[in-house]
Amino acid sequence: MKQKAHINFTLNGEPAEVAFAPHKTLLEVLREDLALTGTKHGCELGECGTCAVLVDGRSILSCLMLGLEAEGRRVETVEGMATEAGLHPLQETFADTGAAQCGYCTPGFLLVAKELLAVNPEPTRDEIKEALSGNLCRCTGYIKIYEAVELAAARMRGDAEAALPRESVYGYE
Repeated sequence: MKQKAHINFTLNGEPAEVAFAPHKTLLEVLREDLALTGTKHGCELGECGTCAVLVDGRSILSCLMLGLEAEGRRVETVEGMATEAGLHPLQETFADTGAAQCGYCTPGFLLVAKELLAVNPEPTRDEIKEALSGNLCRCTGYIKIYEAVELAAARMRGDAEAALPRESVYGYE
């Protein structure tokens, strides 16, 4: 029988423990052993950002981190963004602005953007572009993603105008 690794960590705010083959990446542990499939397999080379998750509040590429390295850490996946109160403002604005097309890359973008807004609640467009530069999307052309992050930042700051319906903010009627 093959040896299993066993770790304890915090997953989406809850204590978790899991046993898995010690060679597995965090991406594989999340998807295969914990059935959290919101984190996506992309290039598996650390080049696309699709597998981004937050570890101790910092975005990391889960395809490049061994599951063993999560011992004692705080891991957040896209499944942990929404609460009983509802969707995270980033999830809402991605929907409101049409930033998610096929949606495959969206979980990675959401978590990297969440980290950005935690450290910089009022980022410029250039700061958003820089923060998201490690995440690739083949569908959107990025503008709607940048707009969604800007709108979420404004809503999170309590900007009353940003809370208006999408039509009012973007001039669609």
